[in-house]
Amino acid sequence: MAKYLVIVESPAKAKTIKKFLGANYEVVASNGHVRDLPKSQMGIDVENGYEPKYITIRGKGDILAKLRKEAKKADKVYLATDPDREGEAISWHLMHTLKLDEKNTSRITFNEITKSAVKNSIKQAREIDMDLVDSQQTRRMLDRMVGYRISPVLWAKVKRGLSAGRVQSVALRIICDREEEINAFVPQEYWTLDAKFAVKGEKKPLIAKFYGDTKKKITISSEEEMNQIIKALDGAEYKVTEIKTGERKRNAPLPFTTSTLQQEAAKVLNFSTQKTMRLAQQLYEGVDIKGKGTVGLISYLRTDSTRVSEEADKAAKDFIRDNYGEMAVGNVDNNKGTGKKIQDAHEAIRPTYVEYTPVVLKESLSRDQFRLYQLIWKRFLASRMQAARYETTSARIDANGYRFTAASSRLVFDGFMAVYTNDEDAVEDEGKAFESLSENSELTLKEFEKEQHFTAAPPHYTEASLVKTLEELGIGRPSTYAPTITTIIARHYVAKENKNLYVTELGEAVNKLMKQAFPSIVDVNFTANVEGLLDCVEEGSVNWKTVVSNFYPDLNEAVEKAQAELEHIKIEDEVSDVICEECGRNMVIKYGPHGKFLACPGFPDCRNTKPYFEKIGVACPKCGKDIVIRKTKKGRRYFGCENNPECDFMSWQKPSAERCPKCGNVLVEKGNHLVCMDDTCGYVK
Repeated sequence: MAKYLVIVESPAKAKTIKKFLGANYEVVASNGHVRDLPKSQMGIDVENGYEPKYITIRGKGDILAKLRKEAKKADKVYLATDPDREGEAISWHLMHTLKLDEKNTSRITFNEITKSAVKNSIKQAREIDMDLVDSQQTRRMLDRMVGYRISPVLWAKVKRGLSAGRVQSVALRIICDREEEINAFVPQEYWTLDAKFAVKGEKKPLIAKFYGDTKKKITISSEEEMNQIIKALDGAEYKVTEIKTGERKRNAPLPFTTSTLQQEAAKVLNFSTQKTMRLAQQLYEGVDIKGKGTVGLISYLRTDSTRVSEEADKAAKDFIRDNYGEMAVGNVDNNKGTGKKIQDAHEAIRPTYVEYTPVVLKESLSRDQFRLYQLIWKRFLASRMQAARYETTSARIDANGYRFTAASSRLVFDGFMAVYTNDEDAVEDEGKAFESLSENSELTLKEFEKEQHFTAAPPHYTEASLVKTLEELGIGRPSTYAPTITTIIARHYVAKENKNLYVTELGEAVNKLMKQAFPSIVDVNFTANVEGLLDCVEEGSVNWKTVVSNFYPDLNEAVEKAQAELEHIKIEDEVSDVICEECGRNMVIKYGPHGKFLACPGFPDCRNTKPYFEKIGVACPKCGKDIVIRKTKKGRRYFGCENNPECDFMSWQKPSAERCPKCGNVLVEKGNHLVCMDDTCGYVK
């Protein structure tokens, strides 16, 4: 009997697949990549056609020895790594490292780890797709070129040990740009006015919002304007001039892509992108289910497609028909693309078996696995269901040339919301307040409710909103979002506090240097164009060497220019006025992983270090001592009193020496304005 060897990446995947194949199949794992570019050098031969130099990854010797032994015993080898560029490249590396015979080696891919998918993949075995391999190789080489050529510039200018990444540097710039936007934002005052009416024959009052006059919408910018409107409405007669009823649909959501899964898991489950991908990988590769053995529960997790196979679509609709009735089954085409180039022909992320409901699997999954699976299962089922329908009513109420509006909606058919809802779907059911309202209704004004507001600055990025932005800008791909964010946090360029991402002092320094010396590397459009070129390599329409040979000379020129300019600047440690209590020398300011600190210049004889607090030349408004730049535990910068913890003064914005002429509070810098620290004051200079 012929012997077959199937090589996958992970032991969990091997265990799941082994179940589906006969005794003449051996399934082993390579544990990811087996060879890569060397760490000690760039590993790309720039002089000889940009050929990469690959070496076996340290620690992989035993695994490779086992794989070679198994490959010798087999009549045919199937390379079953993940169905994307990365997986294709791993298969190619395995083929070369194990010196496999091309005639007896085939590549197989499956979008889900089910018996039918695995067996069909063997029937459709193919050769390795070199366009996919070249696309992944190109990405790896571009990233290596940026990292190995730019990092030494950062070591010279900022501190040793720093590194620059091609996509990470752009992500850092996006966060820095938002931080600048927030710091420069000056709030604008505005007011809202609600009118509470008693409606004859109704117990519940009707609340209508101020719209403007009968011709146009008006924004109320000050209390004076507000008082003028209220004065003009004094003693006015309020009439219902129009009532409109209608229906509003809320369409079923599309099934998850990598990006939307990361966003929703962050919003609903408070998972980091890294955690979401780790759990999804476990669900994809297989989990031990009581009475069933190891089962792959979801389709492949790295995808930007919302397409669903006909079989999965039919299975979901049959399940909906049996459990929610014929009325709930959707008839819309949810397989529409986004209009953008999608990376490959993967399906959306969905359960492999729709009959495995979250309740059925709850005892077999960890708490977090269960919560993520439930989210994927509900979203997929909802995507095959009918839209939710609301009955809407809106009314116009006019008085003395001014207009108020009231609106309500009532859910009349829940559709997909029987399975899946989020915050946006929570619409208040106010329909009853309108039941007897007509154009003849008598309205009596009970009271006005006026409220002062200030426009809000753009929010800080969260992991979810950064992933959304990266996807919209065409930067990175489903497999790169999580590692990109994880890397900039691990390097202390960005700090994560209460979901929000903040730039650290170190991140600011790196971003400033990158923008100054390597503007094209941190240019959003340039990075998006590179992604487009990688797609062209994958399609076979552009040669990978063309991309690399066009990229490297410009990068090299920028690096040489930056190094030449840096040679004129001898970067020395700044001497402070703080005396080292151990040896009497003036301590110097150095950069560490968390920003600046004080160190004794007598190192290694004297190893004394201290936190460094930079004074800003402004006295504390509470106790009169100096205000210094401080950092939170995670590295986010703020301004506080040097007498902390005795004095608790703090501000996220830089305080000025001036006081607010309106309320006497501290004025802080925002862009080219000074703004009162008290939000309710609203003074701007």
